This record gives sequence, C-alpha cells and structure tokens, in this order.
Amino acid sequence: MEEPDPIRPQEETFALDPASLADAQLAFIGRIVSPWSRREDCPKNMGEARRRACPAVILIAPAFRPALAGLVAGQWLHVLTWLGRARRDLAIQMPRHASAPRGTFSLRSPVRPNPIGLHLVQIVALDVASGRIDIDGIDVLDATAVLDLKPYLGSVDMPPAPSPTEPSIRGETA
Repeated sequence: MEEPDPIRPQEETFALDPASLADAQLAFIGRIVSPWSRREDCPKNMGEARRRACPAVILIAPAFRPALAGLVAGQWLHVLTWLGRARRDLAIQMPRHASAPRGTFSLRSPVRPNPIGLHLVQIVALDVASGRIDIDGIDVLDATAVLDLKPYLGSVDMPPAPSPTEPSIRGETA
C-alpha cells in the first residue's frame, strides 16, 4: 500500500485510525476500468468526469452477474466504490478550494473513515453475460473496487421541495 498523502496545515486526525479496525466485512463485486491511473489526472467529481467525455466500464465478477437482471441501457445507477488508496484518519481537512478547514463529513472528499465513493452514472451499454456495464464517465482510478450498484429512482432519490420554514443548506430560513 502506498503512503498516504501528507497532512496539510490546519488538518487534524481522528483519535483512532479507522483503518486499524476490523468491524465490517465487505465483498468487492467487481472493479472499474477507467482511463485514470494517477490521482493527479483523475477528475475531482462526476461533473468534471462528464466534461472530459471519457467513458468507463464497470466489470462485475461472475458470481454477482445474475444480480444485473433488470438493468437497462439509458438507466441511471448509483455506484458505490471502495476508495482504498485514500487516507482514513482525517477529522478536519483543508480542501484546496477552501479558505478554511472543514469537517470530513461536510465534504465529498475520498478521505473519510470509510472511503466509500458514491457516483451517479448512466448506463451506456450492458452485457449481463460478460458482466460489462459501459458508463458515461467515472471519477475514480482504474481498478477501483466496486462495492454495490443501486438504481437511481427519481421518485425516492430526489429530495422533496423545501418548505417555507425549512432551513436552507446555509442554516438560514427560506
């Protein structure tokens, strides 16, 4: 395993490194085939990945291919990945784009206690027999492990419209 990125000024680690715990058992169901082999080349988010117009592929292991039944080309899919090359010990991070440090849970950074990536992709083509899902793009490194696939369902995944008294994301009232 490669050395973690160095800690930036104003960053803080957790009192306990989550990577030292063994309390979950996950099964990698496949892997991502992407054009990105170096972190510095990888898009920072799905918006950037789509702008680069570099399609990618999800390869599902043979044992899990029957679970692809019902998926279709054109469908949107949540892909959960294991970002195994990311640090896991930072509670406070100093994002490159920010002027002040922020808590890990307020960021979409791969650096988190459980480095699980969440990616909303569109299925371009699907071959269930070979376990190949061509997707519109991805923001992870080549060979990243896939944990799970879940269909995007607009009827349940879209947040409800805010009420007039509901606080906005900035904590203000609408």
